[in-house]
Amino acid sequence: MPIDNKQKTLELGTRPVGRLLWQYALPAMVAMVASSLYNIVDRIFIGQIVGPDAIAGLAITFPFMNLSGAFGAAVGIGSSTAISIRLGQRDYEGAENLLGNTVTLNLIVGISLGLICLLFIDPILRFFGASDTTLPYARSYMEVILLGNVVTHMYLGLNAVLRAASKPEKAMYATIFTVLINVVLDMLFIWWLGWGIRGAAFATVISQLLAMCYQLRLFSNKHEMLRLKRGIYGLRADLVKNIIGIGVSPFLMNVCACMVVIFINNRLVDYGGDLAVGAYGIAYGIAMMFVMFVIGLNQGMQQQIDRLMRVLKLSIIGATCIMVLGWSIGMFCPELVARMFTTDENLIRHSANAMRIVMLVFPIIGYQMVVTNFFQCIGKVKFSIFLSLSRQLIILLPMLGILPLFFGLNGVWAAMPVSDASAAVIAAVVMFVFMRKFKLKATSQNNG
Repeated sequence: MPIDNKQKTLELGTRPVGRLLWQYALPAMVAMVASSLYNIVDRIFIGQIVGPDAIAGLAITFPFMNLSGAFGAAVGIGSSTAISIRLGQRDYEGAENLLGNTVTLNLIVGISLGLICLLFIDPILRFFGASDTTLPYARSYMEVILLGNVVTHMYLGLNAVLRAASKPEKAMYATIFTVLINVVLDMLFIWWLGWGIRGAAFATVISQLLAMCYQLRLFSNKHEMLRLKRGIYGLRADLVKNIIGIGVSPFLMNVCACMVVIFINNRLVDYGGDLAVGAYGIAYGIAMMFVMFVIGLNQGMQQQIDRLMRVLKLSIIGATCIMVLGWSIGMFCPELVARMFTTDENLIRHSANAMRIVMLVFPIIGYQMVVTNFFQCIGKVKFSIFLSLSRQLIILLPMLGILPLFFGLNGVWAAMPVSDASAAVIAAVVMFVFMRKFKLKATSQNNG
């Protein structure tokens, strides 16, 4: 293994925490926000050129993105974490075998999920909340995305492995490249060729395919610490179990997100029609950009356990600052943001109202996300799953059932900040109890 790669692995335990967090979190944050941006770019082109119904149709596809992300996270996050552990143990052969199994699993999952969903695409989209108006748009988009689903899985999985291999900047370059190509192809397919929402899907898949070729070239370099070679692609039960065991927490989180978005879409159709679904598509896109920032920050917490305690405070401060910025935009200039996506005044009004309510308690969401990730990093997977479920499922779904009965469409929007605030309080209580036990245990060990 090259000396510089060994040095990158060893420095995790020696360099100052703040500098390391910045070094690893910044590329991850840029990559995560960039991945969010190309979805925003798609919506801008679709909304401005195709129309508000197309934005609503695109919003109908969000549950599939969450479902695909669930399987992608189970493999991508699971394998990248397992590879990071093997590299820390200097088990380079084991890390390469994990890389090969990651490629094989992504091929199997990506192709299987895409084909199954293609076979039942109309009933699936109806279940997601599609109406007679939005179904043609959603179907046109999803047919292309599903055909390229294996590319998406492979691209995201290899990017996660790049970060695990102490190459966060390479992962960042791959994502930025994807965004830039996507913007150019959006202009070509949607604006110039007039392919509509299907053009946005082609732009997404092709840009990811080109980025995947870049990743495969990196992993084919014989001088790299991890590289693709013969003999590593056969699935091994112990490696697959390791990957899935680690990836089960983010998998469940994304499955919950899928269920929640399905329920939200259907409630929005019931109380506000397709226009409300379109407004959710705009508000969700902006909100997720700041959530992606925090997810990227969380990825910078890949350090040793004794250093995690010190980096936790810095991560909470950083996440809070990010979400306060998002809150400021949602509170003070939502109309301006909505006009980026559409010229339809009704959709602008609905979107601005949605942003103000949905992003109401953003300043405390960052803390909850960091704490959830902290428990995952230290191996307390049950705590991590519980905290994630508390925000996405345990509180939100009942609120989506109750609040609209009293407040109509605003009740659907209000369910989100109510669940966010409740989940933040739960995270604070769990963290307080855990830290108290941790300090008591440390004190007793020192005294002993």
